[in-house]
Amino acid sequence: MKKTSTRLADGRELIYYDLRDDTVRDAVDRRPLDRTVTASEVRHDVLLGDAVAIASHRQGRTYHPPADECPLCPSEGDRLSEIPDSSYDVVVFENRFPSLAGDSGRCEVVCFTSDHNASFADLTEEQARLVLDAWTDRTSELSSLPSVEQVFCFENRGAEIGVTLGHPHGQIYAYPFTTPRTALMLRSVAAHKDATGGENLFDAVLERELADERVVLESEHWVAFVPYAAHWPYEVHLYPKRRVPDLLALDEDARTEFPQVYLELLRRFDRIFAGRDAGESSAGEPATPYIAAWHQAPFGTLEDFEGVDREDFALHLELFTIRRTSGKLKFLAGSESGMSVFINDIRPEAAAQRLREVASS
Repeated sequence: MKKTSTRLADGRELIYYDLRDDTVRDAVDRRPLDRTVTASEVRHDVLLGDAVAIASHRQGRTYHPPADECPLCPSEGDRLSEIPDSSYDVVVFENRFPSLAGDSGRCEVVCFTSDHNASFADLTEEQARLVLDAWTDRTSELSSLPSVEQVFCFENRGAEIGVTLGHPHGQIYAYPFTTPRTALMLRSVAAHKDATGGENLFDAVLERELADERVVLESEHWVAFVPYAAHWPYEVHLYPKRRVPDLLALDEDARTEFPQVYLELLRRFDRIFAGRDAGESSAGEPATPYIAAWHQAPFGTLEDFEGVDREDFALHLELFTIRRTSGKLKFLAGSESGMSVFINDIRPEAAAQRLREVASS
């Protein structure tokens, strides 16, 4: 992997990640952009104990542009985009409309490929490994910033999810706090460790799932399963079998095997409703919308979670779709949105069975 860092016309950082070590990146952003001005702030909810990012400048962000005006495609001739060069393998840049900025953190965009019509599932294993390496490198860089406590790499796919740019891409949020979801997990880990005299909760969960009927895919170094208390109709958790707190701690064997496992999971998600492959549509049914989210241990102190350190956390990826059946979405209505109590329309065991049935032949 070759890494090349440059600056866009408004001062934002852009980084190319290339498969070839001899690739030269010297294109200049020729757009007449003013320096980016953001108004992001984080407010604390004293009743719920969580945080809310206020980012009113995002109202003016790019919204469903036509393909020939996509800001994530390479620049070509007089059509200038966020990527100055005429091609790229993987590129990361500071979001022009960030939810978090300055002392409130940082937001980055990760473009998986220059092919506008592809999806992550269309990548080769070599390309997927490059994305993993980019996620890992950005986790390392962002976690070293004094304002950052947790790094969150994720992908939203599909208009149903709320994606406003169709180009295959993900994002990285660098939060100045430990997120509520992670805090809940850490509290559970601390309570279990205290109650059992030191047993790790993530290890216990993984052991239980490996012995149950909800395993979707298992390899030498990874296991994917539908969790016992899945919140979403089709939800898969992907764990390395050796517990590590973050992407930085993955060993080479797990990194090498990850692309094969993850690409297979994504392709199964694209088949579960209409038998399609990759990002294709079938009988008018759009490709499966999903969210893919990496859960990593916070990089700040864990003093609020007595008896727990970073090594007690288990890196894992959560992959889920908001579609519950062909043509129907799972909406977060009164119970879910109002009280945070999910109601799942599909038994996790049935979802796991379906995801095994659509395995690659």
